[in-house]
Amino acid sequence: MNKFRSRLLFALLTLIIVVLVCLGLLLAQLFKNFYFQTFQERMEKEAELVELFIGKEGLTNPTLQENVDSISESLSVRATIINNDGTILVDSNASSHNGSLENTRILQEVIKKQSVNQEAFSRIEENHDLYYYGVPLVIDGQKEGFVVLSTSFASLNQVNQQIWGLLIGSLGVALIVILLLGIKIMNRYTRPIESATQVAMELAKGNYKARTYEDYMDETGMLSQSINALARNLQELIRSQEMQQDRLRTLIENMGSGMILIDSRGYINLVNRAYKEQFQIKMNDFLYHLYYEVFEHKEVVSLVEEIFMTEVKVRKHVVLSRNIERRHYDVYGAPIIGLNDEWKGIVLVFHDITELKKLEQVRRDFVANVSHELKTPITSIKGFSETLLDGAMEEPELRKQFLSIIMNESQRMETLIQDLLDLSKVEQQGFQLNVQAININTLLYEIVMVLSNRAKERGIDLQIETLEEECLIEADIQRLTQIFMNLISNALNYTMPSGKVHIRIEEKLDKVLVHITDTGIGIAQEEIPRIFERFYRVDKARSRNSGGTGLGLAIVKHLVEAHKGHIDVQSKVNEGTTFSVTLNKYLEN
Repeated sequence: MNKFRSRLLFALLTLIIVVLVCLGLLLAQLFKNFYFQTFQERMEKEAELVELFIGKEGLTNPTLQENVDSISESLSVRATIINNDGTILVDSNASSHNGSLENTRILQEVIKKQSVNQEAFSRIEENHDLYYYGVPLVIDGQKEGFVVLSTSFASLNQVNQQIWGLLIGSLGVALIVILLLGIKIMNRYTRPIESATQVAMELAKGNYKARTYEDYMDETGMLSQSINALARNLQELIRSQEMQQDRLRTLIENMGSGMILIDSRGYINLVNRAYKEQFQIKMNDFLYHLYYEVFEHKEVVSLVEEIFMTEVKVRKHVVLSRNIERRHYDVYGAPIIGLNDEWKGIVLVFHDITELKKLEQVRRDFVANVSHELKTPITSIKGFSETLLDGAMEEPELRKQFLSIIMNESQRMETLIQDLLDLSKVEQQGFQLNVQAININTLLYEIVMVLSNRAKERGIDLQIETLEEECLIEADIQRLTQIFMNLISNALNYTMPSGKVHIRIEEKLDKVLVHITDTGIGIAQEEIPRIFERFYRVDKARSRNSGGTGLGLAIVKHLVEAHKGHIDVQSKVNEGTTFSVTLNKYLEN
């Protein structure tokens, strides 16, 4: 903006100088003409006065020379009387020989030109800076010659120089005053414009916090107010837009489903974090690439093509391979159409419903397993009851055997129903533990004593390794007994005769670890993740013959988690299994 101010100042200065110079020339010429006219009128009046005086005195008056000298001295002029032939009769400056000769020559030239003309005359001799003015000398009605007054023209030039000096001085002062006032006025009007321009440039750069000063309530003040209002509106608009963008970005990046945005030309413009994590891709391999070049699954490509062709919403369930895993996705695609029915692109949302499918499968398996587990004892009870009714009751041995079988199957059904009730109770959200201080050494020792007879019957060596000192933990004694009773019973059930089951207690800072190790049949690695599922059995025949319901480990897992602990499994087929239960000494409320 300094260039603008400099150009404006230069234009103003040039205009002022031109106006002042023109005004100076005009005033100088007016003053010069006025002074010369005044000077000429004075010479005319003085010449007429001298002519009148001499006309009364006459040319023969002996004191004529003295009177002419006196008049010349009084009027500060040179008075000369010339006859019609050009002869000088009287000259007030006759003492100056050179001046007299030059004066005589000039007067003679003038007289020759004015011999016919009877009027007054004037002449300027620039070479000698002299001014001559002559009037005819009339005595008794007869023209006797001329009365000529002459004076130096240097005084007129001196006055002209003084006029020019005065004008230059006055106009110079006026120039300075006008220039100062112009600069002040220019600054008043250009500074707000410069400030507004600077703010506009900052706004164009994206700095919406820039503001200008609002000094005056005139046009420039209104301009500043308008710029500030525009800046505030832009700042609020950008702030609102940024807030919406942040909300949208946060929503897109943190949504649980994968999302992809494809423009109208088929290029991928957006991939959110969920899609990247689900499919383990790199952003650079997807962004700004054509969709059919990066999508590996034909089902997704055909879905996008269908949306492009039909311009309607499409929803499909697809099974996509991800490394070695197959996962279920509910893919929802919709066209993006602008306000003016302008085609913008496509949005794809990938809902991972694999867990839902697994839950559905678990539910179906659960229903099937419960039906199967209940059907077997009910069938046995029904069959043996019918046999008894058909006549087997008459034979005491068969009756006792069948009744014993019916009793066992009834107990099995009771155990299954009780396990289902326990599992349902543990899985409820409001399930609470009856927490108290328990000595883990004593608890496990009592459980081993209860199961020791069963171990002896099966020929299994059941051992326990307790801590040397008393170890207290906060837990529900009934649920903790249920946990270890299930785990040790399973170890005994799946261990061959002459095998071993070893229980070891380990203390680590604020945690207690209980390891239950057996030398049983073991569990395959691919089956370990499923052993805590309902009704899942590693060896179904052995488990069912042992009276198990297939719900024990599911109950154990939920009870351990209710105690804020966790359970780990390590196993090798035909070598044995180790269950490790980690419990906290102190439970937080």
